[in-house]
Amino acid sequence: RQLIFSFSVRKVGEIRTAMVSRMYMTLRSHLSLGMVLLLCSSSRAALARSSSSILLFVSPAAANHKGTQRRLDTTTFDSFASFQTSDSRTMTTVRCASSSSSISSGDRQIRQDGIPDEEQVIQNMLYRIRNVNKIPDDIRASLIDFVVDEKRLGKVTPKMADMLCQMTGDGGKHVFGLTSADEDGTCLTLSGDIPANCEARTEAVMSIMKQLATDGVVTGWRDELYPVTQGFYEPPTLLVERAAAPFLGCMEYGIHVNGIVGGSNKDEPKMWIARRSKTKSKWPGMLDHVVAGGQPSGLGLMENVIKECYEEAGIPEAVTRECVRAGGAISYETFSSRQGVIGRAVLFCYELYLPNDFEPKPVDGEVDEFFLWTMDQVKASLSPDFPDPIKPNCYPVIIDYLLRANHVSPETPGYLDVLRELRGGDCR
Repeated sequence: RQLIFSFSVRKVGEIRTAMVSRMYMTLRSHLSLGMVLLLCSSSRAALARSSSSILLFVSPAAANHKGTQRRLDTTTFDSFASFQTSDSRTMTTVRCASSSSSISSGDRQIRQDGIPDEEQVIQNMLYRIRNVNKIPDDIRASLIDFVVDEKRLGKVTPKMADMLCQMTGDGGKHVFGLTSADEDGTCLTLSGDIPANCEARTEAVMSIMKQLATDGVVTGWRDELYPVTQGFYEPPTLLVERAAAPFLGCMEYGIHVNGIVGGSNKDEPKMWIARRSKTKSKWPGMLDHVVAGGQPSGLGLMENVIKECYEEAGIPEAVTRECVRAGGAISYETFSSRQGVIGRAVLFCYELYLPNDFEPKPVDGEVDEFFLWTMDQVKASLSPDFPDPIKPNCYPVIIDYLLRANHVSPETPGYLDVLRELRGGDCR
């Protein structure tokens, strides 16, 4: 069986042999390599192969050549992977294909198993959504509501409820307790000794969460307060440290921004991608939106978008106000087996249509670099085995944009499943 590799250099930069070796080893782990052909937009390339490595040499002239990939009219690609060198200006794309029993019909590629590419994109979308929107049935059936003033504010496991109830706050008094509801069984609530106001409740709960942080249970403390509320537009019953919000299973709100360039005058749109700092407490080094952030108490959505755009990407307020567009919201619920907590989130989606000559810059240390991806590269990253994926909870926001911007046809089977599951959690 003959394997064909198509290679292209998208921008000027250096192709590093270490990256090529990594590329080869990744492919080798999935494939049995036989006769290998290299199709390149320039003839200034040489391929050397040994039993354990492939070395690719590209002259500077070839690296500067803005060629396009040759089309393989009788071949369809079985899998797709993108690799980025340490020089973010260079994007190398590798496609692996089999030359047997595959057909091509114009731009509509059909895989050997008969599934059109767009149907596979839909399946990959569902995989990414379900990767964050998932609570096992047995866990869901066992959850206990966190209720204050007859408002259902969160969901916790019985183990978490027991732990919280055993702990004492300032003065040695219990903060949490269990109570019986007439219809729904046992609920977690706050002690009746705590004054019924937001400030007193916040202080009491904070004393417990600080103990959990000292014990290493709550990690990534941010000194950022989230509102604990039954719905986004209701006043908060109390405030909780952002890192501790999942320990009450309360709703968490955030803003996620798709940074878009182009898309008009026959110019194909591209998306700005950020690489998170390796020092981040969560998802260090992973790919991310150009701008994203939690929605803290006391700040409006647009205020937060403007703040985060400037702090994370150096985007001036005037540019943000002129270029940003609201795009709806997605929601999900997830269970962390490592911590035994429930994450419940609503993310407000925005598109920021940036000028072609504007480049985001890391400002606050949360991002290492920014670079552009084509929409084909964005869709390729949806694959379950993509080697350098985007942070999991970014994918539903990106998928929502791909649907709204008509990058996937509503005629594709599974489209409505994606649309429905994008709001699989509470959205209130």
